[in-house]
Amino acid sequence: MADSVTRFAPDKQAYIRTNAWLAAFAMAGAMLVLWLIGNPYVWTGAPAGLAAIGIRAWYLASEEMTAAWEMTETTLTGPGPRTVPLNQITAVNTMGSFVQIVTKGGDKHLIKYQADPAATKAAIERALP
Repeated sequence: MADSVTRFAPDKQAYIRTNAWLAAFAMAGAMLVLWLIGNPYVWTGAPAGLAAIGIRAWYLASEEMTAAWEMTETTLTGPGPRTVPLNQITAVNTMGSFVQIVTKGGDKHLIKYQADPAATKAAIERALP
């Protein structure tokens, strides 16, 4: 009998929301740096930060939106391919729209852009031995 498979695919809205937050921080950070160095055109940091994150998000979208993880009764498999036996997982954490998997060996893996990271975390924790 084949193992049942649970799929954790990235969510487009979570991707957009995460990158919007990154853009906001980049805009504020760029403006702060310009202010600290005495640049009279502090406002230029805002469009620079927005452009930097916007271009990055556009460029990486095709790759990030295909990076799904699958969980069977014994293994969590992700892109790369990354394979994590469920009996090696010591912690499952959420960070924004990401779910972090920590193994007994200290390896850390991210399941990115989850629509409901708490539900992803709960599903993995339920499957742990």
